[in-house]
Amino acid sequence: KRVKDVGFVADMRAVAMRLHTKDQAREGQQESQRPMQQWAPTKEGYLRFLAESKVVYDALEGIVAQAAHPEYKRFQATGLERGAALEKDLQWFAQEQGMEVPEASGSGKAYAELLWGLAERDPPGFMCHFYNVYFAHTAGGQMIGRKMSDMLLDGATLEFYRWDGDLQEMLGRVKQEINAVAETWSDEQREHCLEETAKSFQYSGQLLQEIAK
Repeated sequence: KRVKDVGFVADMRAVAMRLHTKDQAREGQQESQRPMQQWAPTKEGYLRFLAESKVVYDALEGIVAQAAHPEYKRFQATGLERGAALEKDLQWFAQEQGMEVPEASGSGKAYAELLWGLAERDPPGFMCHFYNVYFAHTAGGQMIGRKMSDMLLDGATLEFYRWDGDLQEMLGRVKQEINAVAETWSDEQREHCLEETAKSFQYSGQLLQEIAK
């Protein structure tokens, strides 16, 4: 059961919800530009989305592993990591579906490059992306996964949508760590983190478009 957010994470969620479309979330305030019902996803497009997504998660997980800023160490081994799960899924597409896994060269590669740059020079900006990528995947991302599974994969569930352990507990721990880090920021840094949300949605949206290109 989802616990009500507190602290800075509650502000992050409120900003993110305002940027959702009305068909994505009850609290969404944006008009849907291309309802999912009108999508024409392909298996090739979905595989491209997964390959591009993997480089984004590899970047997020590589950044916290290297911990150029000490606070990133708080976000190692959260249980939310997706890079290894996506590696298994890409192998499954190659072996079980006989498909060639594309090299990430589009929206995911561009997003990963942005994240590496932000992580070095702008920790509050980076933390905005970290929060939105992982938390969106556990919510709307799962809905998309179920839809793609039914439409394209005969109901198969990918590892991308499986977590080891209690997902809500893992999310709760990460929220506590984000709140603790945000306590060390100035008001300007907290505001800057919230303002970065729109860019996070822009890059994640471009990633999603891979499915139906």
